[in-house]
Amino acid sequence: MTILPPSDQKAAYVNQMFGDIAKHYDLMNRLMTLGQDVRWRELLVHAAALPRGGRLLDIAAGTGDIAFEALRQAPDVQVTAADFSLPMMEVGRARRYSHRLAWLGADALRLPFADDSFDAVSSGFLLRNVVDVEAALAEQRRVVKPGGHVVCLETSPPPDNLLRPAIDLHLKVIIPTLGRLISGAGQAYSYLPQSSIAFLPPDELAAALRAVGLREVRYLRLMLGTIAIHIGVK
Repeated sequence: MTILPPSDQKAAYVNQMFGDIAKHYDLMNRLMTLGQDVRWRELLVHAAALPRGGRLLDIAAGTGDIAFEALRQAPDVQVTAADFSLPMMEVGRARRYSHRLAWLGADALRLPFADDSFDAVSSGFLLRNVVDVEAALAEQRRVVKPGGHVVCLETSPPPDNLLRPAIDLHLKVIIPTLGRLISGAGQAYSYLPQSSIAFLPPDELAAALRAVGLREVRYLRLMLGTIAIHIGVK
């Protein structure tokens, strides 16, 4: 069984892991979520409340799913897709319409942008993979304009209820098995469920958004409580 890496090794581990699974990442997302992740990204982009011609930073953009969804909903927006996993972005840059995105290698804890640069900042499945959640959120708040939205799509620890055994089976057995069969990266797809179970519950993540100065913080739970969209305003 995969053991979560210590904090001083986490960044290197995560970078290597996403590089290893980049080619199969989108397919695995669709299979793991039964295709629901497409709808989650639609909701996330809608929550970003982008103005006409606005600027969006999608951090931990990966293969660009959120960035491409932003273009679909608002074709006139300017989208910067940033990630520290270059292999993931290489997959994204091979997709149709990738030329409409600005692709950039970037560290979520040290964003290479001036204060108040974007109308909204989005992230998908970033925060459970960083070594300092509040530092990552503080950077997102820094680069968004006053009145702009910070929106995060993130996993949540499964709630304790009658469905918990079925959820645990999906997370601990089905996902690693699919990962091993499809991508050959069973260890990576053991890490991902484990990091979800170990991550902050929605109330605590909402408190982290407030702690960095975001206001009007709220969240929406999805997929039997295992996914949440968090929203905050600068």
